Amino acid sequence: MARPSTLSAKHCTSCEDGTPPLPPEKVRELLVQVPAWAPTADGRRIRREWAMKDFAAGLDFFDRVGKLAEAEGHHPDLHLVEYRNAAIELWTHAAGGLTENDFILAAKIDELPVALKA
Repeated sequence: MARPSTLSAKHCTSCEDGTPPLPPEKVRELLVQVPAWAPTADGRRIRREWAMKDFAAGLDFFDRVGKLAEAEGHHPDLHLVEYRNAAIELWTHAAGGLTENDFILAAKIDELPVALKA
């Protein structure tokens, strides 16, 4: 489990349609604070992957991520494939790209316990 970051102390804020996405230099600055996350090829999302201990561990982790996402009002794309390979993609739909909310939620997800493949 990662140590708490400045981002994880913040809370996601509501975004309206037309909210501008972050400029690339701000994205690079925020990525330093969540180093396990990487931008997708199009640069409009950030993604992290895990190899879970087993299927049940993946479901448990996604349940905790879901509760966190609900509390923050910011919802990620969750992927669980080949029964243990988990991935999460974050982006702000209203902005059509990345906002600070994505990095806040990434930092909070990084603090959740996870049962990884040995």
